[in-house]
Amino acid sequence: MADTAPLDGARRAARTERLLGDPADPRNPHGYRALLDADDRRRIPEATEKLLTDTGLAAEFVPRELGGRLARPDVLARVLRPLFRRDVGLGFGYGVTSLFAASAVWAAGDDAQRARTARTLLDAGGGGVAILHHEFAHANAHMRDGFTARSTPGGGFVLGGRKDVVVNADRARAFVMYARTAASDGPESHSVLLLDGERLPPGGMRRLQRIPTAGMWGSRFSGVEFTDCQVPADTLVGEVGEGVSLALRTFMVNRCLIPGTVVAGADSALRLAVRAATTGRTAGQPARRHERVLAGVFADLLACDSMAVTGLRALSLLPDSAHLMAAAAKLTVPDLLRENLEELATVLGYHGYDRSPLYGGFQKLVRDLPLAGLGHTGSAACQAVLIPRLRTLARTSWLRTEEPTARLFQLSAPVPALDYRRLSLSGTDDALTAALVGACERLAPLRSAGPVWSALAGLADTFVQELRALREQCAAFPDSVHATLTDSRACALADRYALMLAAAACLGVWEGQDGMDTFLGQPAWVLLALSRIGRRIGLPVPELPDGVAESVLSEVLLRFREGRSFDVYDERISG
Repeated sequence: MADTAPLDGARRAARTERLLGDPADPRNPHGYRALLDADDRRRIPEATEKLLTDTGLAAEFVPRELGGRLARPDVLARVLRPLFRRDVGLGFGYGVTSLFAASAVWAAGDDAQRARTARTLLDAGGGGVAILHHEFAHANAHMRDGFTARSTPGGGFVLGGRKDVVVNADRARAFVMYARTAASDGPESHSVLLLDGERLPPGGMRRLQRIPTAGMWGSRFSGVEFTDCQVPADTLVGEVGEGVSLALRTFMVNRCLIPGTVVAGADSALRLAVRAATTGRTAGQPARRHERVLAGVFADLLACDSMAVTGLRALSLLPDSAHLMAAAAKLTVPDLLRENLEELATVLGYHGYDRSPLYGGFQKLVRDLPLAGLGHTGSAACQAVLIPRLRTLARTSWLRTEEPTARLFQLSAPVPALDYRRLSLSGTDDALTAALVGACERLAPLRSAGPVWSALAGLADTFVQELRALREQCAAFPDSVHATLTDSRACALADRYALMLAAAACLGVWEGQDGMDTFLGQPAWVLLALSRIGRRIGLPVPELPDGVAESVLSEVLLRFREGRSFDVYDERISG
């Protein structure tokens, strides 16, 4: 069923923004002063979490048919942005990790499991359900270690194992565990179990002490250990051996949702930099040496957001091939945002080290962002999704696939409700590269319309020629997936491919404005965004025509003065 209220997300996001209030107000219990103070003391922001629980934010993680409000992933990300704009740790610890845990239940749980999980989230709030990941080789502390589930003659399981770093392990009422149920590795090595903390036998589970982390100081990371813990057969979610498949299917939602929310944190960082660059300046105009950075980072944020929102909408519109966009977004966006923070640090200067409420959020974001993106582990996992598919894409999809529906890029157009059960990795069509080729063809006749249009058409063609070169290189990969995965060239090509999809998403969102007289409908931002992506890939990028960077900078300053977000939604925000 399609969500026929395209503005519903805007209303719900505005409601969350109003509830949290002006973050710059020192008297606001949910403002920067209170949130930074809680973080410094390594405590959760209790007043803010209580507000979110009392106002039912956790309903955003529960499907509508189970009594919640979850229908469209793009709307969910939009509703969560006010949290992430103030505190990435709050958004991550209280917010999205509960959905990450519940996703396997939404995808494969029976009616009783789905109802029980929904009830837990609706009653307990955002920290009510925790996820216990399966182990990853060469992982960081969040992804190391794992659990085993040995089947018993009566049909149940005996659990064992330990993880030292789990979000909300100390307070979760329920756990979704990815446990090893087979001795050997392979696609059927793990299963998913839904555990009710109050139904476990005495002594079967032990909650461990809290663990200090490099970022998200106020979030609750601690451990959990299972020892000869017997659980009944009805804890199994789906089928025995379905854990890896469920992880691959449901993690594509996570991989889109993380970029779609953390851009709001980078939005705040850009806002801090604009404040530092314009305070005390004549007519609020930054120094010339800062103009290029502010305009460029804004273009990057729009590129990141275009990629994230396109991926989120693809989960509903293209559930069999959205895994490509999801992995590419998760691979690309956190790295771009980290680069942006480094650029913004040059604008902030000494303010970047200021721990006061006015600028203290910058250093906090620098600490929190790598943890939200899972660092190297997250990148490696995304490369492991993309690399085995590059050879097939090159041989069967690139420059052959038909363009996707225009609704993929039309931000307010309704899309079908997300159905976790339909998500799969079976699709072999690459919709975004098809959109890139289509946009290039439509831009070609505009080369004579002026220098901006000529530059944009030429740059789009440069990306298409890069796609042709990429196709030739990837088509030559060996048949052996293992040989490809261990080839450093394949990793580099996967990174280039992901950046190509970012460029395609920019062009798609720009075209999706459908002639509306808005900043997003103008060519300046997409030209600047594509030029920055092209330079990262190493493509020949010409100098920007006169007025392009100035136009983007003017929009940055206008949104700052009027209190509007620096994302594709251009929403009114507090403070």
